[in-house]
Amino acid sequence: MTTRLYEHKIFLEHNTPEGHPERADRLRSLAIALEHPNFEKLDRKQAPQANEDAVLLAHPEEHLRWVMSRIPEEDEIRQIESDTYTSPKSLQAALTGIGGAMAAVDDVLTGKVDNAFVAARPPGHHAEKSKAMGFCLFNNAAIAARHAQQVYGVERVAIVDWDVHHGNGTQDIFWDDPSVLFCSTHQMPLYPGTGAKDETGAKNTIVNAPLSPNDGSEHFREAFKDRVLPRLQDFRPDFIIISAGFDAHHRDPLAQINLVGDDFDWATGRLMEIAGKYANNRVVSLLEGGYDLEGLAESAGMHICRLMKG
Repeated sequence: MTTRLYEHKIFLEHNTPEGHPERADRLRSLAIALEHPNFEKLDRKQAPQANEDAVLLAHPEEHLRWVMSRIPEEDEIRQIESDTYTSPKSLQAALTGIGGAMAAVDDVLTGKVDNAFVAARPPGHHAEKSKAMGFCLFNNAAIAARHAQQVYGVERVAIVDWDVHHGNGTQDIFWDDPSVLFCSTHQMPLYPGTGAKDETGAKNTIVNAPLSPNDGSEHFREAFKDRVLPRLQDFRPDFIIISAGFDAHHRDPLAQINLVGDDFDWATGRLMEIAGKYANNRVVSLLEGGYDLEGLAESAGMHICRLMKG
């Protein structure tokens, strides 16, 4: 399998306040992990910056303009929502994250590579159609899905989100859309408070598999096998996007789920089996959460390793 990694130094320049969990050190820790010989064959590329119009694939223009109006001009960090901040390079970083996600879609759907991982920040899965929240400005996964559909005619996109926080933004954007299946495992109760089992969407294409505080590997894998994988089998996706958050790791400070790196390796393998069966192995994975540096490096490293092995 050929796996491409998209990265860019601009992601380090999206600044958040001292002590904020979503910080540049997250990507620095991952970069150190990827220096291991296991990753010598990883095809590494610089993420391109998308133009502003790409945001409109998943958000109204009013939301784009609102975010743009809240980018400070000077060396300032501006709070735009309860836990979400911008700095002078935040728009550039967010557009480069979108550009990396769209380039990954291009590469996978044109057969240049088998799969791709985009190591970007800020993350995206909490960004609703018209609201920035949860550290997120724009929804990278949603934009990538729309790009796959509009440019390549992909009929059925599955987005699988294993971040420990529910991907409320992705759910909001695709609530009425029968062409996108959204599956999420997450801790509940926990921020943002959505993601109950009975939230199934207008077209029954929303699948929530909530976990309880202190659940571990067994509960996570059961949720995946009982709720997520059967729905993926039924849906038969042409293309799979992973919202790859690693904050369900037992070391993470923002939640109480007790996964280990091997769980993310296992889940990646199961999704690759589905992709092999229905989607010509086509998978794009986008970094979401993960706030313990050691847990993030371990889990994301094992996830990328599994993508490379096929």
